Amino acid sequence: MDRDYYEILELNRNATDADIKKAYRRLALKFHPCKNKEAGSREIFCQLSEAYDVLSDARKKATYDKFGDEGLKGGIPVEFTSSGAWSSKYTYHGIPEKTFKQFFGGDNPFADFYTIESALQYSSLVVGVEKKQDSPIERDLPLSLDDLFHGCIKKIKISRRVMNEDGETSSIKDKILTIEVKPGWTEGTRIVFTKEGDQGPNCIPSDIVFIVREKPHHLFTRQLSDLIYKARISLEMALTGFSVDVETLDDKLLTIPINDIVHQSYKKVLSGEGMPLPQDPTQRGSLILTFDIEFPEKLSADSKQMIKQALNLKYSP
Repeated sequence: MDRDYYEILELNRNATDADIKKAYRRLALKFHPCKNKEAGSREIFCQLSEAYDVLSDARKKATYDKFGDEGLKGGIPVEFTSSGAWSSKYTYHGIPEKTFKQFFGGDNPFADFYTIESALQYSSLVVGVEKKQDSPIERDLPLSLDDLFHGCIKKIKISRRVMNEDGETSSIKDKILTIEVKPGWTEGTRIVFTKEGDQGPNCIPSDIVFIVREKPHHLFTRQLSDLIYKARISLEMALTGFSVDVETLDDKLLTIPINDIVHQSYKKVLSGEGMPLPQDPTQRGSLILTFDIEFPEKLSADSKQMIKQALNLKYSP
């Protein structure tokens, strides 16, 4: 039995290309198996896809308009093709999902809870069909204290599975992800690349997350936005005074005089010489000097006596 493709799409024979697209969009969404579970909806969906496959193609449509379903599927003599008609025998591939995917750009336009009005300029229908997203892929991003002080650019190559154009097969492809490290970033900062994981036909690609891990530094220990510098000094220096030279991360040489008597819990704080603040890199934390005092392993009796006299302590034999 001949099929009336215009009737299937609820169109008259004067329908324009825009009318055909609009009709297929409306009816394909209405009878799509993900939305319509009524008996016979699958068959209607197939008929709609075949009708659109024919009427959206200028040569097939020209053949159908002049010779009908029989001429389209049975073929017509070459001499009748001057009007641009389809001369070969037409057979629909029988995969309505393929037609649907080519039209909408995906297997299921409802999958991510987009409104059809937003995605297709059709209506405000929201359909609760959800693709499941894989769990995030987390990787460490080791950075030196210098990287975190100045900021830098890191380029990381990843290999991931990407769907091919047929929507069914996939291949492994490399991609370069660029991370702009901001001055002042701290341990544990997370950089998220949305949906950059492996692609699959029925899932949303996972996010790739890089987590900042701070490498140890040979001079400084970090505490939030402060830098701790430990100087090793002798007992003599602790009691009589001294100065400390510190080369900072921004290549300055600070000479810091210490005139106080230094004990084990003594700290010297220099404001504005620490790490940039993450929320405002123009501001900086403090450089904090702590001290490790070396005591002599032994003293002679004379040395002990001299120390006691210097400290003005009474000698008890």
